[in-house]
Amino acid sequence: MDNGTRREVVVSALQFACSDDVSSNIDTAERLVRAAHGKGANIILIQASLIFLCPYVWLQELFEGYYFCQAQREDFFKRAKPYKGHPTIVRMQMLAKELGVVIPVSFFEEANNAHYNSIAIIDADGTDLGLYRKSHIPDGPGYQEKFYFNPGDTGFKAFQTKFAKIGIAICWDQWFPEAARAMVLQGAEILFYPTAIGTEPQDDGLDSRDHWRRVMQGHAGANLVPLVASNRIGKEIIETEHGSSGITFYGNSFIAGPTGEIVASANDKEEAVLIASFDLDKIKSKRYGWGVFRDRRPELYKVLLTLDGSNLSL
Repeated sequence: MDNGTRREVVVSALQFACSDDVSSNIDTAERLVRAAHGKGANIILIQASLIFLCPYVWLQELFEGYYFCQAQREDFFKRAKPYKGHPTIVRMQMLAKELGVVIPVSFFEEANNAHYNSIAIIDADGTDLGLYRKSHIPDGPGYQEKFYFNPGDTGFKAFQTKFAKIGIAICWDQWFPEAARAMVLQGAEILFYPTAIGTEPQDDGLDSRDHWRRVMQGHAGANLVPLVASNRIGKEIIETEHGSSGITFYGNSFIAGPTGEIVASANDKEEAVLIASFDLDKIKSKRYGWGVFRDRRPELYKVLLTLDGSNLSL
C-alpha cells in the first residue's frame, strides 16, 4: 500500500574549467554553488577538483587547482594540507550553513607522513560529517596518482545528511562496481562521483568518455539509485620531468536516474550547473520491488575477496 509519503531531493552537478589559482577556483565554486542553490538544489557536486555542494551540489575532483598528477614533482606535495582546519573546508562549512545545502569538499590531504585524495562531507548546517579517502589509486601516463596518494583507508561509507543518506567515491573508484554496491548496501540513496578525466597524453585517439558514462549508468541501474557525476573542462598543461604534459578534460558531467537513464547532461566545453529532482521514497519502493537486494547470495561471492579469482585461500 502506498502511504503517500514523498521525499523530494534536488541534486546538482557543477562543471567548470580550473585555473591553477586556489582563490579563483574556490570563488568559481562558490559562485556556481549559489547558482545551483538558486535553482533549488539541496546537494551539489563539484567536479573531481576536490570540492562539492547543493541540498546536494557536487564539485569536481581536486578543484582547488590544476590536476597536478600529470607529473611526478616533489614540490607539488606543498599543495597538501591537513584535514582539520583546512581553509577550503572551513569556507565551505560557512557556505553550506548559509545556504542550507550539503557540500562534499574534495582536497589533497596531508596526514603526518601519508597523503590522500580525500573528501569531507559537509551537512546543510555546516557540520562536518566525516571523511572519505579515495580507495583505488590509478597510475598511468597523465594520471600518476600513486606518486602522491596513499590508498584510502576509510572504506566505503554511507553518510546520513539532512536530506538523504549518500555515498561518495572519487574518479577511478567509479570503475569498480563493488564500490557502488558497498555504499548502497549501507543504505546510500544517491551516489556521487567527482571526477577528473580527459584525454590520454600517450594516445590522442583514445576517448573514454562514453565508456566512463556507461559504467556509472550501470551502477545506478544495478543498484536502483540516482547517480551524480561531475567532471572538469578545459586544457591543463603541467611541466613534468620530461617536458610539458597536457590533458583536455572532457566534461560531460551528468545525472542519472535509478534505472540508469540520463536526466541531465553537460557538454565537453561549457561551464554548467545541472539540476535534477528525485522522489527518494518512490525510488525506494521501486528498489524493494525489483528484489535485487532481496535475492543477493553473499555466500556465493567469496571469490570477490581474492585477486586472482581462486578459492584456494578461502
